[in-house]
Amino acid sequence: MAGLEPLYAWARAAVSRPQDALICGVHWELVRHGYRCLGAGDQPGPDERKSELLPAGWEANKEVYTLRYKSTDDAHELLLKAIMVEDSMILNVMDRSSQKVADVTLAVADYINPEHLDDFHKVYKNTEELRTRIASGIIAPLGAPTEKAKKEPEAEKKDPDLPRDYDPLRVPPRQPAGTRAPSWPSPLSPFAVGGEDLDPFGGRSGGMIVDPLRSGRPQPGIDPSSGIPGRLPPGAVPPGARFDPFGPLGAGRSGPDPDHLPPPGYDDMFM
Repeated sequence: MAGLEPLYAWARAAVSRPQDALICGVHWELVRHGYRCLGAGDQPGPDERKSELLPAGWEANKEVYTLRYKSTDDAHELLLKAIMVEDSMILNVMDRSSQKVADVTLAVADYINPEHLDDFHKVYKNTEELRTRIASGIIAPLGAPTEKAKKEPEAEKKDPDLPRDYDPLRVPPRQPAGTRAPSWPSPLSPFAVGGEDLDPFGGRSGGMIVDPLRSGRPQPGIDPSSGIPGRLPPGAVPPGARFDPFGPLGAGRSGPDPDHLPPPGYDDMFM
């Protein structure tokens, strides 16, 4: 029971009976769970302060020990009465804040060696069992104090793995699950079209199926989802969908379109 040794050395002069040593052990378990002693007796005294030590006069009554505690978060205030009944100690604890009551009965001989009150290393036994009894019989029913959470600076809360331009409001591009985005060749490369036909096993892209928006000619400003004036209203083509335009792209072309002219010699019956 780390921490109990210096406490017992400090209180050794007042320890004259086995129950005194047991009270030291019970007191330290309460301290371990976030409680501090205010004083002895039922009523508060002047200038009381929280302390990990036992108050003056704690061992005055060998039949009934009365101690008061307060949690470090000020949420609980306990009144402990340890009553000796023959060879057993009955611990009765009341939380004055919630009016909850808990009690535990301890056989003094199960935890204290009365012949070794002068030697801390031999006076206690079954310390783990004593800890369990206090934790399950007193701390758990009344509620353990909660430590005040320290506020972290905003800079420390940020995830260092996120890029600087990370925008949590940006909507990621939609892509069907289990698919991989196609690796399109650069639209600025005039030799991109037909690359897969020349090397079908090389993993290149750009075969006979040509995306008109990536056909090798730069087409700045073309976005099918925004519509095509005079042909499609905005929103007719879903964003990111492949779109084969019907008709020439762009507006304001000069002169007649070659497709609008008759072929040479169309009226020659012998051709």
